[in-house]
Amino acid sequence: MPDANPGRATAREAIALLTGAAGFTEHRPPPRPLPPDGPLGWAGYDVARERASALTGEEESVVYGAGVVGGRACVLLSFEFGFLGGSLGRRTGDRLAAAYELALTRRLPLLALVATGGSRMQEGMVALTQLQRVAAASVRLRAAGLPQIAVVRDPTTGGGWATVGAGADVVLALPGAQVGFAGSRVRPPDADPYAYSAEGQFAAGQVDAVVPADGLATTVTHWLRALGPHEDLPAAPVPRALPAGGGESASGAGRGAGASAGSAAGAGSTGGAGTGSGVGSAAGAGAGPGAGAAAGAGGGPGAGSAAGAVAGPGAGSAAGPGSAGGAGTGPGAGSAAGAGTAVGAVAGPGAGTGPGAGTGPGTGAGSAATLPGTGREAVARARDPRRPRAEAYLADYFAVRLPLHGDRSGSTDPGLLCGFGLRADGRPVAYVAQCGTPTRPAGYRAAARTIRLADRLGVPVLTLVDTPGAANDAEAERAGAGAAIADTFAAIAAARVPVTTLVIGEGGSGGALALAAPENTHVTVDSYFSVIAPELAAAILKRPPSETGATADQLRLRPQDLVDLGFARSIVG
Repeated sequence: MPDANPGRATAREAIALLTGAAGFTEHRPPPRPLPPDGPLGWAGYDVARERASALTGEEESVVYGAGVVGGRACVLLSFEFGFLGGSLGRRTGDRLAAAYELALTRRLPLLALVATGGSRMQEGMVALTQLQRVAAASVRLRAAGLPQIAVVRDPTTGGGWATVGAGADVVLALPGAQVGFAGSRVRPPDADPYAYSAEGQFAAGQVDAVVPADGLATTVTHWLRALGPHEDLPAAPVPRALPAGGGESASGAGRGAGASAGSAAGAGSTGGAGTGSGVGSAAGAGAGPGAGAAAGAGGGPGAGSAAGAVAGPGAGSAAGPGSAGGAGTGPGAGSAAGAGTAVGAVAGPGAGTGPGAGTGPGTGAGSAATLPGTGREAVARARDPRRPRAEAYLADYFAVRLPLHGDRSGSTDPGLLCGFGLRADGRPVAYVAQCGTPTRPAGYRAAARTIRLADRLGVPVLTLVDTPGAANDAEAERAGAGAAIADTFAAIAAARVPVTTLVIGEGGSGGALALAAPENTHVTVDSYFSVIAPELAAAILKRPPSETGATADQLRLRPQDLVDLGFARSIVG
């Protein structure tokens, strides 16, 4: 039976935790003789190896072979920490390289269960160069479009973390595991231990989820189903329209998404704990992204007191539209829905062509939500905190969500959700969703990471656009806002898989456009898209705040304008 504490389980117990009765077939590379006491002639090395073998029953620090997890075939490799601290020597490198080659030959995903202290000092540079072998093998697997998943156990440090662990496409960690490049004996004496923990690495965006042991098999199974390999997957269907009032409020953010995702992972209640327990953390954006979206909906960059008529409820004095030319169209003022102002049918060119349209593209104006009559009304409706937000759309769209967390550069953006999901029919779709707040550089880097991974694995992408614009504070500039946005534009432009975009709220300039799919962008009736926020446009034109609403009208930013201008294919709703 597997050890009750798999963080310290043996290599074979860790494998059995995932494969269960499905079984595992071990492979071994051809034997390679070593000179007495290894390549350096390190006195006592042979004795140490013999003692480690007697203690663990293993010939080396890695066990690998073919297995089945949740009905999905894969190649597994598992480190035996009891064998010289799971360290990497020449023979370890042989086994790791053979495991990657087995995955490549059989076209199977690679699942690594890591517990290592790093390179084996008794073999010196011969041991250290095994990291180069692992990196080269990993690159070949990536080029073949095959996924790599790492589960980091306690401890995972040194070169093993920097190659097999952190180099994987998806990194899951067991709670409380020590994870970091610097091991406990080589880090500064005053170093914060939290930074070297699974939870600390999650907070820094280096780990995608911290998954309890009892939910690990289910979470890994979902990831294997989502990542494939796949062939010829169709484009992501356009999400259906959600009713007004179905969005998250600041106090109810994230509701609904966790039931399917969390319970599917067996980790639902832990999703909102800040560590994103694999699948359960799909809901666990919790009070983060959802709350932020609602809070930020009232006004993005430049909204403030200049919002006038174009900022709807949730923007403080936004209900007072007088300063915007007496429009009086703020949501909640009676004409928020634009009663009677819908222009023709809701659907525009290309409407009804999106898979799973239903009440989305192709719906006429008769019983559907009406379109905004003015630009200022469109902005007010997009900023209304009662409209559906990203969490509600994702919860409605996916049966299971698997978050990707962080930008792998030390930062996260709680206002942008990324990951892969499984629809009710089992089909995978990668998603990138803005939550209504100004998107930070870390968010764009995480988005680019997600899009490129999906593209490499042949998984279609869905993006949900909803931001007043890119974050424009000094810290965002220091964090490389321009470069991060440019990289996201490039990721979308280079994608070979189909990308589907739905604008669900604010489309604020280039910070929103970076996530929009050329030729396949759709908009909801509660959205707008503009070259610049009306408040900022008025300021640049040296117009008084009272002309902000009129400026919004001039910008032609309404959903129907976006269809007429050829930017959007259809209006959902």
